[in-house]
Amino acid sequence: MDLKLTDKVVLVTGSTAGIGFAIARAVANEGAHVYVNGRTQKRVDAAVASIRSQAATSKVDGIVADFSGAVGAEAVIAKLPAVDVLVNNVGIFEPKPFVEIPDADWYRLFEVNVMSGVRLARHYLPGMLRKNWGRILFISSESAVQIPAEMVHYGMTKTAQVAVARGIAESVAGTGVTVNSILAGPTESEGVGGFVESMAKQQNKSKEVIEKEFFEHVRPSSLLKRFATVDEVAAMVTYVASELSSATNGAALRVDGGVVKAIL
Repeated sequence: MDLKLTDKVVLVTGSTAGIGFAIARAVANEGAHVYVNGRTQKRVDAAVASIRSQAATSKVDGIVADFSGAVGAEAVIAKLPAVDVLVNNVGIFEPKPFVEIPDADWYRLFEVNVMSGVRLARHYLPGMLRKNWGRILFISSESAVQIPAEMVHYGMTKTAQVAVARGIAESVAGTGVTVNSILAGPTESEGVGGFVESMAKQQNKSKEVIEKEFFEHVRPSSLLKRFATVDEVAAMVTYVASELSSATNGAALRVDGGVVKAIL
């Protein structure tokens, strides 16, 4: 199936590892010109080299930017003034009891997870509208719907992303620009993998046992009963980023393994 992404300029934030890297690799394989983003030159260079090593014809470049403040978006925009597809993937999380979350942590997660996407979308949207074509995606989470008690501040940012995506979509109704959010479920990304491995060591159990217990006790509603792979999430994102998804707009699309117990 031709997704018609050849030569489309795609920016994927937070894409040196995990879901973001899988998305960058997938759209590059579809012929897009992909810009990988990370906080250090070393990680960006490694991600770019990895994608190029899998397909010598891949068009991929890197941009170093830290989205903990407005200067991150400014740095990206200075190097890349226009894109066809914006994938707001960068995000941070931390398990912490609600009563122990200080104001600074609320602002820190909101800055990275929400405002990075707001700033980039605000800049790139006018150019998309002039061409009457564009895709903006926010990589949210099932935590947007089922707020995790162990990290309320993270869940809040994921809900905010869904709201922002829908609001932008409403503002461009009737155009060739679509804006959607992707609700990923428990996924074996770099961060989650490290967390599971740490738990396994602490409890002197295998990673397989920790994963089984996670889906028995923490996410029992999962229909998948395992962590999704980053490539499974990237497959959905790649389709929504393509021309073929033109009738999908303002949607919160779940790639959550059935964790959210709802038919809509």
